[in-house]
Amino acid sequence: MDDPSRTPLVATESLKNHHFSLALLNDPPLNALVELLLGMAPGERLASERELTQTLNLSRNTLRDRMSKLESMGVLSRKERQGTFYTGVQPEQTGDVLILGLMFQQMTVESLISVRHALERQAAIEACINADDDALAALDDSLSRMHSTQDGKELLEADGAFHRAMFAASGSPGLIFFSEMLQPVLQGTLQHLTLEHDFETMRTVHAAIFAAVRAGDVAGASATVDDHFAWLEVLTERERDAGQS
Repeated sequence: MDDPSRTPLVATESLKNHHFSLALLNDPPLNALVELLLGMAPGERLASERELTQTLNLSRNTLRDRMSKLESMGVLSRKERQGTFYTGVQPEQTGDVLILGLMFQQMTVESLISVRHALERQAAIEACINADDDALAALDDSLSRMHSTQDGKELLEADGAFHRAMFAASGSPGLIFFSEMLQPVLQGTLQHLTLEHDFETMRTVHAAIFAAVRAGDVAGASATVDDHFAWLEVLTERERDAGQS
């Protein structure tokens, strides 16, 4: 069903000059189809082609052309004998495109660490302002899991849960989306670092972040996230040195 509170993407001030927004404005059939999709939930099936041509006042060839364009972008998914479904652009799909971008630009995964650092810092800052009791409980629970295990795999799982909880606590859809987009790309980073002698440091840096967020200490949250990534840099250099010896 249509959501009247939802502002069409092409109408937002900050995005109206983006080339894709301009393409939408200059392509009424594509614009009409996107407007229709903005009122749908991911996973919802589109009406039949015949119904869509009538609803959008498009020829079948034009409709198929625009649907194919959106399908190539991962917005639509055709399933044989079931129809066409609106999938939305999910963070995981965007992560796949990011991997291709890294390959084509000859960038390394490590070059994205600074991006993640900036996102984490902002998430912690906004969590200081927006975190409710449930969000703080999720952070506390993941921290407790870190303290209760001596298993490296379980520790890393708790670490992932902590950072997901912090992004959720920020209450920022944008931060959450970009963190989920980067997660598949960066999820292997920690596994390759030498953590055997740093379990306690890992617990300490995360406890400091949590304490700052719980206290609503914006400056402290920013500083503790910086400490976290400084520690990761030490681990990265240690592993690099070990690999060269």
